[in-house]
Amino acid sequence: MSAHGSVQDPLCSATEFASLQASPRAPQTLTEKIVQRCSVGLPKGKIVKSGDHVSISPHHCMTHDDSWPVALKFMSMGASEIYDRKQIVMTLDHDIQNKSEANLKKYRQIVEFAKEQGVDFYPAGRGIGHQIMVEEGYCWPGTLVVASDSHSNMYGGLGCVGTPVVRTDAASIWATGRTWWQIPPVARLTFTGALPQGVTGKDVIVALCGLFNKDEVLNHAIEFSGSEETMRTLPIDARLTIANMTTEFGGLSGLFPIDDVLEKWLRYKATEAALYQSGELSDASIMKRFSHRRIDELLTNRISADRDAKFAKYLHLNLSTLSPYVSGPNSVKIAKPLQEVAADNIQIDKAYLVSCTNSGASDLAAAALVFRDAVKANNGGRVRIPEHVTFYIAAASMPEQLAAEEAGDWQAMLDAGAKPLPAGCGPCIGLSAGLLEPGEVGIMTVSFHKYAASDRNSKGRTGSTEAKTYLASPEVVAASALHGKITGPGWYHQPKDWAGVVVGEGDGIREEDRMITAEEGLEKVIAQLDNMIDAAEKVLNSDDGTSSKTDEQLTEILPGFPEKVGGEIIFCDADNINTDGIYPGKYTYQDDITPEKMAEVCMSNYDPAFASIAKPGDILVSGFNFGTGSSREQAATCLVAKQIRLVVAGSFGNIFSRNSINNALMSLEAPCLTHRLREAFSGTVPTASQQSVKEPSQNQESLDSPPPAPQSAPQQEKYLTRRTGWKLTWDARRSRIFVQEGENGKTWGEKVGELPPNVQEIIARGGLEKWVKNEIARTT
Repeated sequence: MSAHGSVQDPLCSATEFASLQASPRAPQTLTEKIVQRCSVGLPKGKIVKSGDHVSISPHHCMTHDDSWPVALKFMSMGASEIYDRKQIVMTLDHDIQNKSEANLKKYRQIVEFAKEQGVDFYPAGRGIGHQIMVEEGYCWPGTLVVASDSHSNMYGGLGCVGTPVVRTDAASIWATGRTWWQIPPVARLTFTGALPQGVTGKDVIVALCGLFNKDEVLNHAIEFSGSEETMRTLPIDARLTIANMTTEFGGLSGLFPIDDVLEKWLRYKATEAALYQSGELSDASIMKRFSHRRIDELLTNRISADRDAKFAKYLHLNLSTLSPYVSGPNSVKIAKPLQEVAADNIQIDKAYLVSCTNSGASDLAAAALVFRDAVKANNGGRVRIPEHVTFYIAAASMPEQLAAEEAGDWQAMLDAGAKPLPAGCGPCIGLSAGLLEPGEVGIMTVSFHKYAASDRNSKGRTGSTEAKTYLASPEVVAASALHGKITGPGWYHQPKDWAGVVVGEGDGIREEDRMITAEEGLEKVIAQLDNMIDAAEKVLNSDDGTSSKTDEQLTEILPGFPEKVGGEIIFCDADNINTDGIYPGKYTYQDDITPEKMAEVCMSNYDPAFASIAKPGDILVSGFNFGTGSSREQAATCLVAKQIRLVVAGSFGNIFSRNSINNALMSLEAPCLTHRLREAFSGTVPTASQQSVKEPSQNQESLDSPPPAPQSAPQQEKYLTRRTGWKLTWDARRSRIFVQEGENGKTWGEKVGELPPNVQEIIARGGLEKWVKNEIARTT
């Protein structure tokens, strides 16, 4: 089947950019503008904004070792032919060192399927999927690209919104060219100053994760900004590293602007593609993806966030005040300046220069320079890594390794005793030779594969749970390997007048230094008035359910979808109830579990009494970050099996939120309701006190499965699950919930997010798989 509509064209035309800018619209962030471009089926005149559910047709969708499970899902939907083969990219990168027959069989199945479908495919050893997406030009500025991996945020370094999807979403894109997405709240993080010598992009994101360690950007899209002078100090490789680790920062995407720095990189890639294309490593379409004509069109119609766009949060970091940083042990929430960590004289056993985050040619060059400097200091004599230290290196891709070999950087590290690994994920996900053993200490460039919001860390991710891991830049990892302890190369020199890192909320510009035009002053006043109006509306929105609002916008309700949903509230008062608490991991890989058994074990790891307390038709209300943890879909389907009509929480883990809609489980965020229930029944704010539930080892098969967050509940709470006697009614047409606090209690209402017709249709069809089956039947 061929794609319909310009949204499917992998080489987006300039007219699309022009139409985006020409039409009058409300102020939008860059994220919103890009999503507007890739949305399909929007009502005429609809301007998308944070919170909206939209049907999206991504520019590209990448899957890796999970391509065969996605293919099985795809075929179970009744699909046989990929909707738009130019949209799909497949790579093999995760478990490439595994030579077992089971893994080799899976790889053969993926290779055969990719060949049969005629999609772009990159074999094992070619490189990590995210690096391939970047260097082969699939991540084009101003587009949205998804992947079945949480580090797809990396694409934001190129001004491309990159965000992860689960396997069902990927299968839907394969079958129909589209899926759905809820636009996250957008946070703006402003950089000021200039990156000092000896400080890298890795130091920037490691510092951000440690300095903003209170979940400030949990489930947000992050947009980075700064003056032209500041942004020029952040080269593309630094931006890719920062965007990549916005995953660990807690964000759903991390987006840099389309600016002059990006233009220079694109021009270089276009020239390189035209002059030095290698048929063995790149496909013939790379010259179409990287071309000067295409860059001209992009820059002629360049898009950016509107000056008066509204952001959910404003944060800032002064780069000039930053020094090299180190995360750990075992968490990016713990980050200190290298100088402090080095003073502790921490001996290491292993060092790793690997991962999609920091294994490009520039990273390998920085590490090699450490050894070259040591050779010079030794009067040209050979230097060797201490016998008790093992230093592993792997390039992000074969082209990056070839570049390092040509420059002599690869050999410089081998001469010092480094052990090479194939280009792939390897140690980053615990699927490699040389993992950490009990009691060992390692320092690495790999990500901790941990969302700051859920406090998931790398403990056990790269080996034994009894090992300690630290995270740092390539040059710090190399220096640490050379000296046998955590240290740096000495390239950074702290200014004499340094008084600490300048970081915080706001844009970081002092009012006395702020120069604004009359127009900007007027915009500021209008923005302040808008904030006052928004605050007043929030008060007015908390009505008693009896007021008549003739001017409020109503949501269209599709046939087959309930206009109102009601039931008694059962309250599970805890934050970070993870997917293992909702559906025990020991059942996750048992294919013969009946719906009745799923209902019986639903929430049993959280509260063994839940099954006897909850009744069909109840509405489950919980705390914040409900459903954090792995990507198992059974966390949603077990609640459906239990006949829970609706799940309401202060907030949801992103993957659970996707899985709920994909499996026809209705869910709403209503933080005011959570706070009110706690006020009435608990009386205290919860603290992290309950022991976390261990994630089973088999969960490494999931899309995203580090250990979950520690569960937390109010200290005075005696009931893990409570029947409240309160009634809740959700009015889907008015996007509002109404709460009756007991038989004789007060009634009040709260505005909730709109559930538009495109999402209603998925739920009414019984989930995304059944929706896809219907679409296939309709089009054939």
